Amino acid sequence: MEAVIFDLDGVLVDSETMWDEVRRAVAYEFHGTWRDESTRAMQGMSTPEWAAYLAHDLGVRLRPADVAQVVIERMARRYAEKPPIIPGGPDVVREVAKDWPVAIASSSPPLLIKAFLDITRLPVPTAVSSEQVGAGKPAPDVYLKAAELLGVEPKNCAAVEDTTNGLRAALAAGMTVYAVPNPHFPPDPAVLEQTTVIEKITDLPAALQKG
Repeated sequence: MEAVIFDLDGVLVDSETMWDEVRRAVAYEFHGTWRDESTRAMQGMSTPEWAAYLAHDLGVRLRPADVAQVVIERMARRYAEKPPIIPGGPDVVREVAKDWPVAIASSSPPLLIKAFLDITRLPVPTAVSSEQVGAGKPAPDVYLKAAELLGVEPKNCAAVEDTTNGLRAALAAGMTVYAVPNPHFPPDPAVLEQTTVIEKITDLPAALQKG
C-alpha cells in the first residue's frame, strides 16, 4: 500500500443525514415528490447528477443548476453554524498522513470540501470532488483521479468508505477497501463482504498497519 484515500461524507463528517434533510426540504418546497428510494439513489452522485435527479425524476420546479445552488448554499450555512465532524476523524487523517500520502475523494462539491479542510486544517494536499470528473459514485472516476494526482497506481491505494455506492466505486477502482458502515444508511451486506470492515473510523490506523 502506497496511499490512503478517504471519502468525506459519512467517514469524516456526519453529513449524510444533513444532505438528506436539505434535499428533502428543497423537494417539498419546490413542489417535487420524494420517493422511498430517493435517499439511497442520490448517495455518491455528483452535484450535476443529483441536481438533475431532483429536477427531472422528482419533479422539483427549478432548473438543475438552480437546484444545486439552493442545496449547496443551505449545506454551506449548516457547515458554518456547526460542522458535523465525526469525533476522531481528523485525528485519524493526521495519524495516517504520517505514514502514507493521503487524499479525499468525495461526492461533495469543492466548496464544502474546502470548508471542511479549512476548519480542520488537515494535511491533505489532494482533494477531488466528483463534480470534477466524469461521473459520481458508484463509478470509480473520483477514486481513479485521486490516485492519479497522488502518482500512485489504484491497486496500491487503500480507500475508506461508508455507503454502498461509495464502496462500489472504490472496489471498481481496484483499491483495497476499508468500510466504516454508515449507521444511518447501512451498506449492502454483499458489498461489505468484499471489504475489510471496521467498526469506527478510529480503528483505521490499526487496521491499515495489519494490512
